[in-house]
Amino acid sequence: MKRTLYVLALGIFGLATTEFGVIGILPKISYAFDVSIDKAGWLLSAFALIIAVFGPFMMMAVSRFDRKKTLAFVLAVFTLSNIMSALSPSFNVLLIARILPAFLHPVFWSIGLATAANSVPAEQSPKAVSIVFAGFTIASVFGIPLAAFMADVFNWQASFLLSGFINAISFAGLLWFLPPISAPVNNDRISHLNIFRKRILWINLLLACLMISSMYSTYGYMAVYLEQVTFMKEGQISLMLLLFGIAGIGGNWLAGKYLSKNINFTTLVFIVLLAVIHLFLFCFGGDFVPMMIMICFWGLIHTGGFLISNVTVTSSTTEAPEFVNSIFTSCGNLAVTIGSTVGGLTIAKIGVHQIPLTSVILLALSLGALLLKSVSGSKAQE
Repeated sequence: MKRTLYVLALGIFGLATTEFGVIGILPKISYAFDVSIDKAGWLLSAFALIIAVFGPFMMMAVSRFDRKKTLAFVLAVFTLSNIMSALSPSFNVLLIARILPAFLHPVFWSIGLATAANSVPAEQSPKAVSIVFAGFTIASVFGIPLAAFMADVFNWQASFLLSGFINAISFAGLLWFLPPISAPVNNDRISHLNIFRKRILWINLLLACLMISSMYSTYGYMAVYLEQVTFMKEGQISLMLLLFGIAGIGGNWLAGKYLSKNINFTTLVFIVLLAVIHLFLFCFGGDFVPMMIMICFWGLIHTGGFLISNVTVTSSTTEAPEFVNSIFTSCGNLAVTIGSTVGGLTIAKIGVHQIPLTSVILLALSLGALLLKSVSGSKAQE
């Protein structure tokens, strides 16, 4: 069974490298196409916005198709998209090439996470999901920094070709190792719509949206922040991205471990610690050595956020797990859009140095949502 989880993690690795690999090369793309940093940021936020809007609808559209073939098709499209991105003659063409695979992104995430959760007993599902999420973490460790490194050594086009190669390897691995996965027998769209009537689902979606928005309002512009505030050079920025991701491996493991014990307490600790680290980023972001240390702690805390958010949302109901995961995927990517847009506007209006404060504000709102969830839960038990 673990082989299935590792193959799914490999696919997530390919998708995450494609979606977030652009973070490390935004300054180069901005320069190459003579566009502002906040406009270049749409390569991340537009991708996420498409996922946010179409996630559940795409999942319903493919609900009756063979799961293995569907997953393979998604990775094939991602491979071609990265090749198109590398060959783009203008920023608009690049943006279109980035948007096209975004429609299929939630399909892979939804099926992959639901398959992981259903492959083990219920009490072990957070750990199983964390293994698949490790593909995202490893992409942070190797995929995203390596994309930045390729741009430093060669050019920004090489970063997209690298992402295409990773997706091609993921495609081959999935075809070779993943066992057949049939579609769920019960795909009643009426029952899918009934899920939206659960009040706790909406509260958990709000909580997840605020947490992920807080993560990406600063992280989405990490390379820009290190360049303009900490005054790091290109090679140093690539190394910082690598340190961030390595620390994130431990963060993903810790999140999976403690979520199995207490979801709400783990969420509370995450919110508080991430707020503290962003306050330190704001206060000491201009100091080279303290920034290196903070990046390690930042990566350790930050990377567990997606897993915590996923388990928070999927714990709202046991019905239609793939559909619920598609809702989470939409929510998460809407949050990435909100976060990266807020971060971009902050840079444009008041400067790069202030973006960690946007994360602190969003985390304070997350704390309010967590309190609302606790109050609602208490009333439900009365």
